[in-house]
Order: sequence, then structure tokens, then C-alpha cells
Amino acid sequence: MNDMRILIVEGNRADTNARSLAAGGKATGEGYADVLRGLDAAVSPTILRPIEGERLPAGTALGDFDGIVWTGSALNIYDLNPAVRAQLDLADEILKTGIPIFGSCWGLQVIVTALGGKVRLNPKGREIGVGRYIRQTEAGRAHPLYRHKPQTFDAMTVHMDEIETAPEGSVVLAGNATSRVQALAIENERVDFWGVQYHPEFSIGEMAAIFRRYGSRLVEAGFFTTEEQLNAFADDLVRLDSDPAANWHIAWRYGYTDCVTDPRIRLRELDNWLTAKVRPRAGQRHAAA
Repeated sequence: MNDMRILIVEGNRADTNARSLAAGGKATGEGYADVLRGLDAAVSPTILRPIEGERLPAGTALGDFDGIVWTGSALNIYDLNPAVRAQLDLADEILKTGIPIFGSCWGLQVIVTALGGKVRLNPKGREIGVGRYIRQTEAGRAHPLYRHKPQTFDAMTVHMDEIETAPEGSVVLAGNATSRVQALAIENERVDFWGVQYHPEFSIGEMAAIFRRYGSRLVEAGFFTTEEQLNAFADDLVRLDSDPAANWHIAWRYGYTDCVTDPRIRLRELDNWLTAKVRPRAGQRHAAA
């Protein structure tokens, strides 16, 4: 079986990942690696943590990879602290290679910013849990990102920021009432990028851990009246994740459609990216070896 080498850029700080683990979730990069290997056992992931000052393993170059995934993060791109700057510097380096890139949430925002776009605090507030009624644009309906995906769908999401100005050459593929840009593509002679504002890689169980990690902040923001209510909700999500068919009543209670309960639909964008971008590049690399 020919391997597919994917570089996963970890967007989160180590302390944020530690809180995710304590809440029952996964570190962002490791979680993404698990998802990609679940989609195709041929995926060979390498996780890079630029915030920690990591570089590629000795003897490895960016050009050795068949695809690059940029994870989500709790950072804000407009706060130009060292953690943000380290990732923007890496983005500049990666964008010189032309390697296919997929970005989730923060990953979308990093690449958009590196290419001259603008990200802002969403004036409509936080979108967390499930992003509702995300609709493909006319361009999105014809784009391979959404092959076999419903034209209107819900998706796992957690973000406070959004794309205000997309870079030149961007094609907006989907949006909803909360964010006009829920997905875009930039594909030209220099850049090969698909990005989404939501998180197809997050399971319902991972979202439960995120709610627990945010905790009192969500109570203060009015999403829950008490932390006990929040934890009861998170418990429901864990049960739903463990067996969606048996716990259909939980999905019904919260209005969760099969777009989020069925991983075959939830992960469609990532599977489509592997099919359209990564497998062909890996095949060319193996043919040339």
C-alpha cells in the first residue's frame, strides 16, 4: 500500500491541549491524525508544533509531503503574539511549495491572513456546538470539496472569529447566517488551498470535551444557566457519540441531524480532499521513486 505523507500543523498551545485532555478530549494534532488514519490507513502523519519551536525531522523537507493539514486553535490571528507569528511565518514558508493544504477554522484563518485577507471578531458572537444551515454557494455546489455532501448541512463548530475580507482569487464555497464565509478555496498556479470555518474532524464526543473545557465562560456568555446544566449537556453528547442509533432521542432533543451524527457525512470534506488532492500527489511521488 502506497503511503500518503501528511504534515499536520498543530495550531494550539501545549497548555490548551493539556486542558482538552483533562476534559476528556484529545490534543488537536493527535486527534486530527487519528481522523485521517481512520479515513485511509495509508495516511502517514507527521505533527509539527511551530508554537513549541519544532522544526521538521532531520532529513525531511516540506516538499516530501503529499498534503498539509492546519488544525484549529484557541488563538486569535489578530493578536500578533509569538505563538501567532510563528504560525504565520510557517504559512509563508509552506505557501511557497504549492503543496495541497486543508485548513479547519484557525487553519483557514492563518492561510487567509498569510495571503492578505482579514479576520475579525465576529460581531454576531460565538458559534459553538453545531453550525446550523450552512449552505453551499453556486460555486460550492460544483466544487469537489462538497462532492456527495448535502447542499445545506450542519457541522461541528467552535469559533468567535470570521473571515471579513477574503484574499484575492478566493472562491467562497459555503456560508450561513453567522458567517458569510464558512468555506473557501484558493486554487491557482501558486496556492492549492481548501479551508472551512467549521470542524469536520471533530466528533460529537470531542465537542463534549470542548464544552467542558470552556466551562464557566459559556455560562457567563448565556449559553447555559449553570455549569451543572452545561455538564449534563456534555454527558448527553458523550452518550450520543457512543451509540447514535440507540441514543436517537438525544439527537432529536438537540436537533442533531445525520450531517453530524454520521461520520461518513461529517467527514466528507476531508475524504474529498484526500481523494482529489493527496492521493494523486502521493501516486506521482511513488511513480517517480
